[in-house]
Amino acid sequence: MTVTYVVANQKGGIGKTTTATTLAGILGKKGKTLLIDADPQGNSSATYQAKIEDQATLYDVMVDSDMLPLEDAIQHMPNGDIVASDPLLSKAEKMLDGDVEGLYRLKDAIEELGGYDYIVIDTAPSLNVILYNCLIAADEVIIPVMADAYSMQGLQQLYNTIKAVQRRQNPALKIAGLLLVKFSGRSNLEKTVEKELEQQAQELGTKVFKTAIRECIKTKEAQRAKQLLSDYAPNCTSMQDYQAFAEELIGK
Repeated sequence: MTVTYVVANQKGGIGKTTTATTLAGILGKKGKTLLIDADPQGNSSATYQAKIEDQATLYDVMVDSDMLPLEDAIQHMPNGDIVASDPLLSKAEKMLDGDVEGLYRLKDAIEELGGYDYIVIDTAPSLNVILYNCLIAADEVIIPVMADAYSMQGLQQLYNTIKAVQRRQNPALKIAGLLLVKFSGRSNLEKTVEKELEQQAQELGTKVFKTAIRECIKTKEAQRAKQLLSDYAPNCTSMQDYQAFAEELIGK
């Protein structure tokens, strides 16, 4: 049985892509794993060095009138299996908006795929029809957050979106938890925000993961080298934290 995780937060610069690619890399050592890049910016696709030209992408899966199988868009790259994003995904949002069936394109495609133990979906920093597709297709949502006041703003809006999907399209959808990223824990502000975040998580019916991800320069170096953090710097502090987070997430 495939478990599908969506990494989501409508705030940009929050570490969604690093979280998605690193988690996919870790899970890839535990079972067959597919990363789906649902962000038109395509940062996960760049990390995997995936092709966009002359290659089916998530855009084609979402808009093809003949329902292009997801399998036809999978690229087997050194970093792992990926369905690449495409800048045209921003157009897909407009094409699918108002189409009830369009909300289920990704869910239908994943259900027809099979063969994977884990699917990780990286999303854009926005609340739109592509995100709805991802939430409808998912089992669990991981919400990366930073310990600052701005990061906490908008969490309620994302929660409302998730609740709407739970009520109408995917009652089994679960918020796995809030994941503190780029965290040092040294400043008084961070400690204060962390306590506020734990309270807010309770109000949202979820939790803050026990594991927080410390910031590390190796993360940016890995992005620049277009490598997974697990391969580029397996012993760095961020990687150690992501490893602990993954074990906390899947319970082993």
